[in-house]
Amino acid sequence: MAGAVQSPEKELRFTRSGQAVIFWVAAAVLAAVAITLLATSVYRDINPQLPHPAWAALPAALALLSLKLAVQLTRHAYLILTPLGVEIFPFFRPADGMRLVVWQEINSAEANPANTLLTLHHDAAKTSGIHLSLRPVRADRRDLLVKAVLGRAGRH
Repeated sequence: MAGAVQSPEKELRFTRSGQAVIFWVAAAVLAAVAITLLATSVYRDINPQLPHPAWAALPAALALLSLKLAVQLTRHAYLILTPLGVEIFPFFRPADGMRLVVWQEINSAEANPANTLLTLHHDAAKTSGIHLSLRPVRADRRDLLVKAVLGRAGRH
């Protein structure tokens, strides 16, 4: 298999599971709305003003879309720390827009006190670098991510 990871035990993978929560909840609410609209169709002969059961198709389709997006955000990587460097995957078209920042390019790294922003500096003067929002990563995983990057890149 050409695309297989050479040493998966040597990488740390962080997904957008923090963002996925919103879409999991949206999928559940939209599915409940669709089920409710279908359930009211039983009483249309008593009250013809109730909505037609076909109206359940819209929230059902949106629920499926939210569910698909939630699964994708939960499964696919946002950041991968490898022996080579940090792989950064954008939200849209991650395979095409992936960026690799090798450890030699990183002069230092720092995180804000809340661990919601990680900065990878390319020079000692800290005039160039990359700012990465850590909000897409689950809150309980951010400390591990920051600790791993600071441990490898160093804090200067």
